[in-house]
Amino acid sequence: MTGWRLLLTRPAEECEALAATLAEAGVHSASLPLLAIEPLPETAEQRAAILELDRYCAVIVVSKPAARLGLELLDRYWPQPPFGQAWFSVGAATGAILEAYGVDVSWPERGDDSEALLALPQLEHALARPDPKVLILRGEGGREFLAETLRARGVQVDILELYRRYLPDYPMGTLAATLRSERLNGLVVSSGQGLLSLHELAADTWPELSELPLFVPSPRVAEMARQLGAKRIVDCRGAGAAALLAALRETAVVAS
Repeated sequence: MTGWRLLLTRPAEECEALAATLAEAGVHSASLPLLAIEPLPETAEQRAAILELDRYCAVIVVSKPAARLGLELLDRYWPQPPFGQAWFSVGAATGAILEAYGVDVSWPERGDDSEALLALPQLEHALARPDPKVLILRGEGGREFLAETLRARGVQVDILELYRRYLPDYPMGTLAATLRSERLNGLVVSSGQGLLSLHELAADTWPELSELPLFVPSPRVAEMARQLGAKRIVDCRGAGAAALLAALRETAVVAS
């Protein structure tokens, strides 16, 4: 895998951790964070949802920022998490944050997306009760598929938005200059919004970038990339470092 030179686009602290893991595997990377996280001010709605946390049979956390900010709220208003409450995460990295805190959390073994979570037997079991209620912790304007699917199954769903994501302000030409100076030959995005930010920042250079291998975390983001015209899409079936490394090995074999 030593031939790979990747552009990482996650939020800054996540880029740093991923870059270190890739370096250990002999993969060069350069970081250009295309998503920044801004916590939303605490509102009366947030406080009410957290204070009434024990009325939910399940809590679903869709991202690492949602996990960190949600646990900060939990710390402020609960001496310990409600007993026996089931927590779920979209992905192992988010689940690890919750597990380290001490909540009873489950996540799909394969796939870091809502589709994989909805197929999880533990979630079905948690919802198998009269009038099930679920709280979803996420960012502002997050994907509606999870909530809509649960509501269609007869679940009452409340959503607690904890942060907003935005594209940092870069000078024109930063992306192209980074690709040239670092001699990069692959792109990595960790979410649909990250992909859209990459496309936006690329602007007129997107046709050139679309020829590079693009590593994405799920079939949904792969389809988004196809619609944007990306030519070489690799679905890692997960957003974590292990999934990316596995995809790099497989893609390197194909490329050789």
